[in-house]
Amino acid sequence: MASQQLIDEEEERIRQLVRKLPDEQRASFYRQTEQQLKDPDTYATLNYIFIAGLHHFYLGKWTRGIINIVIFWLGVALLFSPLLWLGILVIIAISVFELYELFRAQRIVQEHNNALMLDIYQQIKST
Repeated sequence: MASQQLIDEEEERIRQLVRKLPDEQRASFYRQTEQQLKDPDTYATLNYIFIAGLHHFYLGKWTRGIINIVIFWLGVALLFSPLLWLGILVIIAISVFELYELFRAQRIVQEHNNALMLDIYQQIKST
């Protein structure tokens, strides 16, 4: 993952590119981004409340979300087996990992939004 400074610079670079678009294309860009940009607070809330990975679905990362849910429920299933210690370890490990993601929610969503804005810009520019 890029540093906060690189992410901010990328966002500014995209904004400068958009400012150079003709009025009609710029308006189209803003209409599309308004509908598709993600909110860091929503991402963080989903991460905080549902450790199992629902916040990944919010950003459209289906594979990662499914992997997180499977690992989480595997840990829960192990709690009711002779491998109780492994279930506890799995749940603690995924919780620690997702807690780390929670503290980086702002950066993760901003990076996602930058990629989205650049994609929309390139689509508009090519038309």
